[in-house]
Amino acid sequence: MLLKHFGYETFRPGQEGVITSILEKRNTLGIMPTGGGKSICYQIPALLFEGITLVISPLISLMKDQVDSLNSIHIPATFLNSSLSHEEISDIMWEIENGIYKIVYVAPERFESLEFVTWLEKLPLTFIAFDEAHCISKWGHDFRPSYRSIVNRIFSLPQNVVVAALTATATEEVMNDICTLLSIEKEDTYVTGFARENLSFQVLRGVDKQKYLLQYIENHQKEVGIIYVASRKLCDQLSTLLTKKGIKARAYHAGLSDVERQEAQNDFIYDNCQVIVATNAFGMGIDKSNVRYVIHYNMPKNIENYYQEAGRAGRDGEESECILLFHSQDVSVQKFLIEQSTSAERQQQEYENLQTIVQYCHTEQCLQSYILSYFQGKEDQSTCGKCSNCLDTGEKIDITKEALMILSCVKRMKERFGVTLVAQVLKGSKNKKILQFNFQTLSTYGLMKEKTEKQISSLIHYLLAEKYLLLTNHQYPTVYIGEKGYSLLQGKETVWKREIETKTAPEQMIDEQLFERLRTLRKEIADEKGYPPYLIFADGTLKDFSRYYPTTKGAFLNMNGVGEIKFERYGQPFLEAISAFVLENNITPIQKLSDTSSSKQETGDQKSYVVSYDLFQQGHDTKTIAKERSMTQQTVEKHILRAVEEGYPMEWGKIFTGEQEEAILTAIEKVGTERLKPIKEELPASIEYFMIQSVLCKHKL
Repeated sequence: MLLKHFGYETFRPGQEGVITSILEKRNTLGIMPTGGGKSICYQIPALLFEGITLVISPLISLMKDQVDSLNSIHIPATFLNSSLSHEEISDIMWEIENGIYKIVYVAPERFESLEFVTWLEKLPLTFIAFDEAHCISKWGHDFRPSYRSIVNRIFSLPQNVVVAALTATATEEVMNDICTLLSIEKEDTYVTGFARENLSFQVLRGVDKQKYLLQYIENHQKEVGIIYVASRKLCDQLSTLLTKKGIKARAYHAGLSDVERQEAQNDFIYDNCQVIVATNAFGMGIDKSNVRYVIHYNMPKNIENYYQEAGRAGRDGEESECILLFHSQDVSVQKFLIEQSTSAERQQQEYENLQTIVQYCHTEQCLQSYILSYFQGKEDQSTCGKCSNCLDTGEKIDITKEALMILSCVKRMKERFGVTLVAQVLKGSKNKKILQFNFQTLSTYGLMKEKTEKQISSLIHYLLAEKYLLLTNHQYPTVYIGEKGYSLLQGKETVWKREIETKTAPEQMIDEQLFERLRTLRKEIADEKGYPPYLIFADGTLKDFSRYYPTTKGAFLNMNGVGEIKFERYGQPFLEAISAFVLENNITPIQKLSDTSSSKQETGDQKSYVVSYDLFQQGHDTKTIAKERSMTQQTVEKHILRAVEEGYPMEWGKIFTGEQEEAILTAIEKVGTERLKPIKEELPASIEYFMIQSVLCKHKL
């Protein structure tokens, strides 16, 4: 049967046990990693049983893929869901009644119809399978009430059906919930392990996400990948950016029409696009085997989501990469999404799950073993030997002293406050909340003032990941000391941490000789015009010139920090210098990723942003610049911030004071960065939108 219909000579791990249990008519739970062959576990019994098998599946796309696959090997299968017209459903139901099909896929929502359930009672049903069975459990990461509500209806059917549940992601709590609901005995539960040995996991903190992504795709041009993002807006922005860079990319999110989503999915499945940028609306049941990498541009809301989405890489068993780009702002985004989409009774569980993945992003444990420990409910001491933590060769340093400072501060703050405020006390911040609680009088106040607030927060998250500290499960979790932490305070523990260098995508090395030549040229031009050298071209731009040797206007315009105005003012002498250097040294210019697309199509607004920046640097205020240049003040402000984002330096004291910066950051911590208006409403009227946008720019929020 396995060889005849599916072309395999042997079962994969766990398949035979699950199939045997089902064929012996025992209700069965099978938990296998993504790509482990769950479908065969119900498809083979369906062929061997008399009568009809009903498969309850959560997604229309999943049903269609499965039915198309079965029909292609001459197994009679169909589906009933909302994509069909009323006439089509009537025709298919007549065919089912007359024994045309062995396997019928249905959406859980169909059971809400009493007429449908009554119709089922007339069929020769022998077997019902729940695909993606974690959706049944109220503790599952993708809980669907419609899934859970049909259980009683199924068991009230007159047929004595066998029930099977299959999923790739289930904690101990979720497994127990599924077994209780579906009357599955412990001995009929088959867990083949959660490890995906062909996947290598990486967590990168503090990288320039967009730059990293572009460089990574450039280095993997012949490979197919998925980029997961947290919002529809970012999904559209990134897919547009990639397309402009000459990359075949599509967006996929719930805001698109059914037709648009189907087109994007088909383009991806049929290799008509290289990359799909998607929210978590994409992927469940997508059986594309050659996905070589999955990059999470934003941290997802829990480990289950992450492992399921990352698991879409390497379904063919080939080596593949799973990369998570972490930024502290991701936590605020996920909290916002939990508040918007989750019922009050589930929020506490969601916040706890969120903290678990935050700790995953900060642990130095093997990343694969961290994930396995989560699902197994017990510590896993194995190492994969290829995740970013296992491969990290950074020297381990003793941070016991710093850890004790942090724990002492938490204790003195009565274990009642969150990570941010603890970090601010240790930094010696003077914001309103610290003064309100009189924390400036604590002996730990300012104890780590030599570090940045971000560095202190990172250390706190590391102590959380290693269980020295723990968090309450609330929307605004507070830090408290764990058992390991008390052991540390008693002098029984030493804390070691790797001195990790920020990992960025590999870059073309710069030509130091050319770089120095261009620095000299820049200085000559700057002296002649009476400008600081950085106003001509930033160092980062000169380094780009020294990596890629642009010798045409088009290539020159594709370097970081170069626009039409800059080129018109200063470009020609640099272009001549680079061309001469290339000729002297017999160098072939290197193509940059953006060279594969058309040159920058700057709009009139974009062409002049450096002019606004230059005038601001010379001491003119934005209102004066706007009047002089016949444009709005908001446009001038956008020009200035764009220049900064492209690498031009800024003395932030020209825009906001230290106290104003602290007030803005406190407001951001409270309301997030999704919209500017709520931040403004938290602040005094004297703080303008430009100040808020500038603080966001400075801190890359």
